[in-house]
Amino acid sequence: MSVRRVTPGAPVPVVLAGARGHGRWHLDNIRRLQDGGVVRLAGICELTPLTEDEIPDGLGTPEQSGDLGALLDSTGARIAVICTPIPTHTDLALTAAERGVHLLLEKPPAPSHAEFRRMADGVAKAGVACQIGFQSLGSHALPAIRELLAQGAVGAVAGIGGAGAWSRPEAYYRRAPWAGRRRLHGADVIDGVLTNPLAHAVATALALGGATRAEDVTGIETELLRANDIESDDTSCVRVTTAQGRPITVAATLCATEPDEPYVVVHGSRGRITFWYKQDRVLLQRAGHGPQEYEYGRTDLLENLVGHLTDGTALLVPPAATGAFMEVVEEIRLAPDPAPLPESAWRRLPGEGRRVVPGIEGLVAAAADTLALYSELDAPWARPPKHPYAPHTDEVSTR
Repeated sequence: MSVRRVTPGAPVPVVLAGARGHGRWHLDNIRRLQDGGVVRLAGICELTPLTEDEIPDGLGTPEQSGDLGALLDSTGARIAVICTPIPTHTDLALTAAERGVHLLLEKPPAPSHAEFRRMADGVAKAGVACQIGFQSLGSHALPAIRELLAQGAVGAVAGIGGAGAWSRPEAYYRRAPWAGRRRLHGADVIDGVLTNPLAHAVATALALGGATRAEDVTGIETELLRANDIESDDTSCVRVTTAQGRPITVAATLCATEPDEPYVVVHGSRGRITFWYKQDRVLLQRAGHGPQEYEYGRTDLLENLVGHLTDGTALLVPPAATGAFMEVVEEIRLAPDPAPLPESAWRRLPGEGRRVVPGIEGLVAAAADTLALYSELDAPWARPPKHPYAPHTDEVSTR
């Protein structure tokens, strides 16, 4: 079934579901695109309506409702941006799709393989376009790095590493009932460091490793741990084996003493390429040459979605392009619950309300550098993976 296009020219009416928290970023982005005549904010879906002070200047007075379906009907919106709690993604995406409304769906697209399939199949059946909100995959650095690799700039690729050393206060896990949970009221949430706050590190590493589809994954090992008093993981690593036989290892924490910019590194036989994906910055280091640094722009995913609907521009992140990432999510979902770190492994910073794991920044960097897991780096608190991986390679729509 072909995707239902929109008429080019006039700004595309958009409804934003979930305008607080990370949704504030979407409000600002919609305002930017509205100023450029690309979209128009037609409505905001929140259980508690936003106050005038919460709506950025220049967005007017959009209609508000806690009922997404009713809001889409009354506004005639053609795109829904969904930035709501993870367990609500699939139902809200299908609510929009059933009305012929196209989607920008925040990451992670779903908390389980089954919910991902239900969403992707429903979107395909409805004939609407769906973009998954991995903003880093809109970076122009990605095709530039791929071109460098195709030219053999760093020789044969041996593997991909990813590192994310962030910090979050204990209050971060009290901001919403689903925060830091694996399940809530019997529903999967899987709000862990690799699946939500640093999910971009995983998705970007997979993309640079040429492993975006579910069938590109042949093995997954996880080590899931937590320093905070939560249900999910805050200090973890994952190693994905791809169909090409290249390992992709991503290590991440929300317990860094000194947070730093996350990055992905491509290891070659004659050099390496480091990509700081939030900054769109690339460092090329290779034998016989001095280091070369580049900065790139990026294509906004909502703008790309509008281009897809008006002139057929290819979507940057359709559901099928997140199949491998969802394999990681599913493996984390099925893995044993994250192990609590011993009290000797972490400390609470006085006056800051956050727990830190001394030395974790070095371990995260070492994992990305050596493609090893924490347990292989002799972290005294790490447990080697025990959960067997079973692939879920059902096809999903590329729309």
